[in-house]
Amino acid sequence: MTKNYLLEIGLEEMPAHVVTNSVNQLAQKTAKFLKENRISFSNIEKYSTPRRLAIIIKDIAEKQTDIDVKAKGPSKKIAQDADGNWTKAAQGFARGQGMTPDDIFFEDLKGTEYAYIQKHEDGKKVEDVLTDITEVIKSLTFPTRMHWASYDFEYIRPIHWLVSLLNNEEVPLQILDIKSGRMTRGHRFLGEDVEIDEATNYVEKLRSQFVIVDAKERKDLISNQIETIANDKDWVIDVDPDLLEEVNNLVEFPTTFYGSFDKKYLEIPEEVLITSMKDNQRYFYVRNHEGKLEPYFIGVRNGNSEHIENVIQGNEKVLVARLEDADFFYKEDQKKSIADYVNKLKTVNFHVKIGTMYEKMARVHQIAEHLAKLFGLSDTETTDVLRASDIYKFDLVTSMVDEFPELQGVMGEKYASLMGEDDAVAAAVKEHYMPISAEGDLPASKVGATLAIADKIDSLVTFYAVDLIPSGSNDPYALRRQAYGIVRILDKYQWSLNLNDLQDYLKANLTVPEKLDLSAHVKDINQFMVDRVRQLLGTTEVRNDIVDAVTAGSTIDPIMMIDTAKVLQAHVLDDDFKSVVEALGRVVNLSKKAKFGYSDDLKLDESLFENPSESTLNDQVKTIISADETDAEALYGELASLKPAIDSYFDENMIMAKDEKIKNNRLTQLVIANHLIAKLGDLSKIVVK
Repeated sequence: MTKNYLLEIGLEEMPAHVVTNSVNQLAQKTAKFLKENRISFSNIEKYSTPRRLAIIIKDIAEKQTDIDVKAKGPSKKIAQDADGNWTKAAQGFARGQGMTPDDIFFEDLKGTEYAYIQKHEDGKKVEDVLTDITEVIKSLTFPTRMHWASYDFEYIRPIHWLVSLLNNEEVPLQILDIKSGRMTRGHRFLGEDVEIDEATNYVEKLRSQFVIVDAKERKDLISNQIETIANDKDWVIDVDPDLLEEVNNLVEFPTTFYGSFDKKYLEIPEEVLITSMKDNQRYFYVRNHEGKLEPYFIGVRNGNSEHIENVIQGNEKVLVARLEDADFFYKEDQKKSIADYVNKLKTVNFHVKIGTMYEKMARVHQIAEHLAKLFGLSDTETTDVLRASDIYKFDLVTSMVDEFPELQGVMGEKYASLMGEDDAVAAAVKEHYMPISAEGDLPASKVGATLAIADKIDSLVTFYAVDLIPSGSNDPYALRRQAYGIVRILDKYQWSLNLNDLQDYLKANLTVPEKLDLSAHVKDINQFMVDRVRQLLGTTEVRNDIVDAVTAGSTIDPIMMIDTAKVLQAHVLDDDFKSVVEALGRVVNLSKKAKFGYSDDLKLDESLFENPSESTLNDQVKTIISADETDAEALYGELASLKPAIDSYFDENMIMAKDEKIKNNRLTQLVIANHLIAKLGDLSKIVVK
């Protein structure tokens, strides 16, 4: 016979963003707890509101499954003395298993006999096991925690009640001074405390007290109510899934309503209106069928429809106050020039250890000018990116961005256009922040993309210069996201950027205070960027061993690494791929025997050649080197063509010859060849079968 078990954790209102994750954790950790305790069940139903996390374990077994255990003890020579009597070790072993020495038997294990006891363990009743589920409750993790009263215990919010029912029987639990029972709490304003008589009546009992505990049911109800309003009014509503999730976790009994505001506020940029409604007030904004914003909004009340007119008026009043502020800021900001705002940036710190935002823009101007040449931007595009680099942070000191920080860049574009800047410059002011998340949108223009890379490179090298380096999960300045953004932008535009050459340029040319040591972490920055290339390749179909190979090569150019990985992946099914990689890999491995590395002045003495294969390989390698091929596909083809020469070379020549000069000359030849092969990567890391 199976039963159903209800567990409810009653809390003060939780932040909306933790509710779903927390109930998912509760279900997952409970499932693990039951499995570890040999309790079978069919499934776990999840319920949540801002004030509760709950689960119902369906068809939970009445007891643990019985098990037979064979416990291993000491060796026979320790378990018995010379006369065959049980030693204290054997007696302690038996006692620890709840048995007597008479239950001991011996079995051979790798040539040694050991004492064993076979015992049968009856499973505990499920209610006895469930008393330990408090450990699951305590184990939940949260982004922030708090403690209350005089307790050291911390949780997302104070726990106020617990419900623990196995069918209709209470299973006693206690956390701090909170003892479980069958009483739960209804809606804070509309409902009352209610007794749960049986676990499976939980949902309906709370529904009677104006609490819909099924999150999906609440969400569907909100969506349907929004759809009804939209159909009645002939509106188009963008039901953002993240906003819907947040609103859903703010209410226990949702009632959707709509309000309005004066049309005059539509003169404010719609991004400001949407931010005021969506981000600040958690309203859904309204458009007409032509896509234009309408002076209405849809909100969700935590309650029923009684006195909804008062709720609407209150929400309209709050929104209008925000829109009045926004309208004032919008008009006031336009009374100053961009030059006024740029000048104010001289007093705004980018970081106290690095300098001001004005100084950062000056550095970014230098970097952007260099990148514009590398990326082949036109004269017009170069002019635009340099102008954008001179002003692109100006909106940070506007009143609008001070009130709505999430609009940085957005308002910069709006104000730049209003103040006469070219469209490309204005767009770049917004696009330089992109991507704003790991997989966010990338800049749509070359001007914006160049400025975005320049800005991110400056952040990367200056934070490293003052030893503010990401470690573990600690990355307060989002340098991983910014570096990954650089790689993604380079990949989108197929722009080559040699990281070694770039850092050499920055060290030699970038104007920075003496306290910023741009030479301190060159290798660290290179590796940091290579790790971001690995991250990008991890989203593709490229094999892990190929990723390992290309990111371990001599090329420190993200695009070359990405393209090479894709080329190698495209050739893995070629009939000769295995033989080509093995031949090139043999060069790589044997070159490691040299006690010297590659340098530009490394010379090969052709007079020491003893076999034609040495000359053949040398001539072909020199031809490829002189071509200086940067296309990954072409380079792979040229290196693959070396296979016959490499095979002949190893057939005819003993690399580790007794003659030291000949040995070193052959190792020199392999080191030079390996330097060429390393442009593809460390091919010895590729697994071929």
